[in-house]
Amino acid sequence: MKEQITFNDFDKVDIRLGTVISVEKNEKARKPSLVLKVDFGSEIGVKQSSAQITHFYNRDNLVGKQVIGVCNFPEKNIAGVISQVLILGSIDKEGKVTLLHPSQKAEDGLPIA
Repeated sequence: MKEQITFNDFDKVDIRLGTVISVEKNEKARKPSLVLKVDFGSEIGVKQSSAQITHFYNRDNLVGKQVIGVCNFPEKNIAGVISQVLILGSIDKEGKVTLLHPSQKAEDGLPIA
């Protein structure tokens, strides 16, 4: 388990719900990765992420899927892609990611608490 944080620490993290609107392969990445564009609603808009999620996901099963992401990290260049959001998922012992998503459709941009 990681170091304990306060509620004030947690409250600084802007976690939102968004819908994947496009998916492309990140051809320059050392490990197989996808570039996602995710619509986080009118307040935040569309953000891009490079994610190592190719074990279970591809363009066909991601476009239109709602995901959860951290929207207030600084941008990071990942293999030539400016990643603006961290898409959240669980990571098993083999490094395979299962994305977090709502159990029913909800409005893009809603905060996660």
